[in-house]
Order: sequence, then structure tokens, then C-alpha cells
Amino acid sequence: MSERDFSSVKRVVVKVGTNLISRSGEIIIERLEAIVADLVSLKKSGYSVLLVTSGAVGLGAGEISLAGRVKGVVMRQTCAAIGQPILMEYYRAAFARHSQVCAQILVTTNELNDRTTYVNLMNSVNSLLDHGVIPVFNENDTVSTDEVGTAVGDNDRLSAYIANKVDAQLLILLTDIEGLYTEDPKHNPRAEFLSEVPEITPRVLASAGSAGSVHSTGGMKTKLIASRIASYGGCSTIIASGYEKDILVRIVRGEDVGTHFHPLKRMNQRTRWILHSDTSATIWIDEGAVKALRNHKSLLPSGIVRIEGVFRAGEVVMINDIAKAVPYYNSTEIVVSIGKHSSAMRAELNHSRPDVIFRPEDIVFLDHAE
Repeated sequence: MSERDFSSVKRVVVKVGTNLISRSGEIIIERLEAIVADLVSLKKSGYSVLLVTSGAVGLGAGEISLAGRVKGVVMRQTCAAIGQPILMEYYRAAFARHSQVCAQILVTTNELNDRTTYVNLMNSVNSLLDHGVIPVFNENDTVSTDEVGTAVGDNDRLSAYIANKVDAQLLILLTDIEGLYTEDPKHNPRAEFLSEVPEITPRVLASAGSAGSVHSTGGMKTKLIASRIASYGGCSTIIASGYEKDILVRIVRGEDVGTHFHPLKRMNQRTRWILHSDTSATIWIDEGAVKALRNHKSLLPSGIVRIEGVFRAGEVVMINDIAKAVPYYNSTEIVVSIGKHSSAMRAELNHSRPDVIFRPEDIVFLDHAE
């Protein structure tokens, strides 16, 4: 497949930024309707289309006449709760004008990190797509916070996680600029536009600036991070201006618009779930155990030094600072097994699970994902 040949693309995730569809706490209706018309065109052309949208916090702030940046967890949650139904009503009305049904899906990291919940979520999404419905995602800012570890943080990354979860082949991040430059063009008029980015290197990341508006949580850097996350699933990413006419249709046709970030070799779904899940606990192991894991061996309780944090069996945890893994046992069970032989662990816990903490297929080394 050539650099801009998207002929094999079947499933597309589109993310719409706050700056693009709202200004001063109000929706730019003509811009939202143009994007919706483009999404419907893609669907009529045979693509499965999923939308990730920002804008709820800004609309909520506008509704209660709150000026400036929304500060504090409670106020952000308040504005999100007010703004989310307003935002969805605009989308519902715009889609209805094309006789298209849409559905709202609000998520936190809990739904993405927990394997069972994630599978249920994806079953629901696939059912919506099978019934011709366009899912509209947003982070559930009303309940998600960094303080309790449930926040994704920004909708750029959320869109990349969703693209990975649904096996999308193309992620389109629509914003208010044309794409990526070597430097911020607002500060350096000689900055060069980058049409193709084969790899997101530290130098590419250094070209990104900060968040672009009062109510947005992202910026170019979060879009680059999102592009890298999507690339692990073999998914291409395009960052482009949503102000351009028929932009989505032109992108899937392979026109040279926006910045194209190339995909990497596709990791399997479980590997991507482990890699992109948040962790709140660490299993610390000795050098011998590290060497064994590097040689595709299982982790035995005799190689564990200590446990940091509390976790359930089946949750993703850190292994030292080098990997993520999914243990068969919870933190309490592992603590009583530290340093013991597998047979002793089996006798003490009286269980029917494997005699290892986890197997090679349950671990992802972070340097393998670079």
C-alpha cells in the first residue's frame, strides 16, 4: 500500500477538536453541520464511522456565563455535565437532517482498562455499527478525574485508544490548523509543513507546542502521542484542518491534505490492551527474573522482590519500570508467595490456577513498543 493509498480502509475514527466547532462557549453550527455531512458521506460510501468529539466543557461554561479557562476538578465536571447534553443535541439534530441515527457513548479509563468491561463496550459499539448507527464518543468528564485515576486526559488520546480497540485502519484528527510543521508557524513564518511523517521521533515531538485554546485539553503534542498510539494497531493517522471543504472524503480518497503519520507493524489486540492500559501497582522482580522474562519465560514467585500497590487478578500492572503484564493472582496472594517455589505457592493457596504469576503471552516490554 502506498503512502496515501487508503483503498483497504474499512473503519474510520474521526476526532473533532473544541477549537473547530465552538467559540466563546457557543457552537459554530455551520462548522458542526459540515463535519456531520462529511461523516454521513463516508458512511454512505461504505465505511464504518466512529466520532470522538470535544466541546462539552466549553459549552457548559458558556451556558453559565463562566469566563476564562475552567479551573478545578469540580468546576470542570460541572461544566461537562451541563454541556454534554447540549453538545449531543446539536449532533443529534445535525445527523437527523440526513436521516442518520447517532448514539452517545461516554467513557473513562475504567471501561478501557478492565478487560471484561472493555469487551462489553466493544460488543455494544459493534452492535451499533451493525445497525447503521454512528457512535459519538466523549470522555465522561462528569465522573473522570486524574485524582482518582479514571481520566484519559484528552480526546486526542481517547480517539487513538478507540481506534485501537475497534481495529480501525484510519484515524483522522480534525483541528483548526493544516497539520504538523517543523516549528510553530505562528512564531516562525519559515516553519516547514510536514506532509508525511514515517516515524514519530523525539525531534518530531519537539516540534509540538502547547494546548491551543481556553477550553481544550489537547494541543499538537497530544495529537502526536495519539498518532503513535494508533500506529501500534497498524492504523494510519491524518491531522488536518476541519475548515477545508469535504475534508474527510478527500482524505480517504488519498488526496495530499494534512499530515499523514505512517502505521507501524500491527500488534495483536491483547498486546495493545496491555500496552495502553493504565497501571496503579508494580511487581518488583530481581535481575534473574528479568533475564528469564526477556528469554520468553514465565514469572515465578521466587523471582519477586516486593509488591507496590494493590491489584486484582487480571489487572494490568507494571513489572519494575520495563514492562506491563497481567498476573493470574491478586496482590494479596502474590505477597504471601514472594520468594517461594511454585509448588509451595500451590500448596499454600490451594488453587487450580497456573503455577506461575504470568506467562510470556501476558507481558509486553515497553522498549519493544518504541
